[in-house]
Amino acid sequence: MGIAHERRAPQPDLSPGPTMLYLVKQVELAIRTRLDDLVRPADLTALQYTAMTVLERQSDLTAARLARRSFVTAQSMADMVTALLDRGLVERRRDPADGRRLLLALTATGQRVLDEYRPKVAALEARMLHDLSATEAMELRRVLESCRAALVEWAP
Repeated sequence: MGIAHERRAPQPDLSPGPTMLYLVKQVELAIRTRLDDLVRPADLTALQYTAMTVLERQSDLTAARLARRSFVTAQSMADMVTALLDRGLVERRRDPADGRRLLLALTATGQRVLDEYRPKVAALEARMLHDLSATEAMELRRVLESCRAALVEWAP
């Protein structure tokens, strides 16, 4: 019979360097800045691009669900949806199961924009991971997914 191992969180790093939270935030800001620069020629922001990729993976979302999956507030998403609708990149339609609900989906034009920018965004990710081996990149993904799950489950 195996011995059960209790998983314990590591103690906070008290070294004089930046905290893990600070480093993660710096990476997030660097990604957003680079992504904003990358998609600007398409007259998109990084957040709009992210929302479009969410709709590409799962179509027919309400604006509220899209906001949660895109990590923005409902108000920010309302503004984003308006801009994306005006440009014909997403469309809104009634939910066949509940005619009161409006669902969002990527249009063919929106899909073409994502297809055009996918190689550029992949190159940005490759640049970020440039100094990591394939094994280290896979481990980083696993660790980040674990961190995300821990925070999603956490209720202070």
